[in-house]
Amino acid sequence: MIAKPADTKTRILDAAEKLFGKSGFDATSLRDITAEADVNLAAVNYHFQSKESLIDSVIARRIEPVNLKRLAMLESAGPNPNLEQILIAFMAPVLNQQDLSGAIELMARIFATPDMFVTRLFKTHFTAIVERFSEAIGKTLPELSRTEILWRLHFTGGAMAHVLARSHLLPQMMPGFPELPDRQTVLARLVTYAAAGFRATEGF
Repeated sequence: MIAKPADTKTRILDAAEKLFGKSGFDATSLRDITAEADVNLAAVNYHFQSKESLIDSVIARRIEPVNLKRLAMLESAGPNPNLEQILIAFMAPVLNQQDLSGAIELMARIFATPDMFVTRLFKTHFTAIVERFSEAIGKTLPELSRTEILWRLHFTGGAMAHVLARSHLLPQMMPGFPELPDRQTVLARLVTYAAAGFRATEGF
């Protein structure tokens, strides 16, 4: 069966994500994107109106499905999920994405651009997620202050990002390191690690 060619809007988004991840947001022009997508500038203007709007759409296409899955998994865990269920809901939708390479490069560029990270990623896409998950963790671990929960959620997100970006380098970094396990095994290890951190006594 012959695959159906991608529509114009999808080609533009695919090209923009690839070039933003490779070259950065400022260094990538709309002409670069139109050449990569094999479309004309009018098509970009029709679908996205501006480069700023295109950037927002590229980010949203990656983040919003993940956040919806996070909330759905947390909801399906019931009214009183345990810590491991909460952490799985937070991390599994990220680790289980089908195409991680493009997402990793794009997120790396966003993290390297502080203003973009705060305004385009965190405030728009993560504020509600952080609130919902910190609330769930607070119910499970009422002995932790809100500030401590936010710190530990921040550390958990950092560990997850590091796993995504660097795990494939472990065999090169440490000769003799065993073959990398499947994603579910990696997720289980990460959940165990993060859960221990959350359960540690708050001593500050």
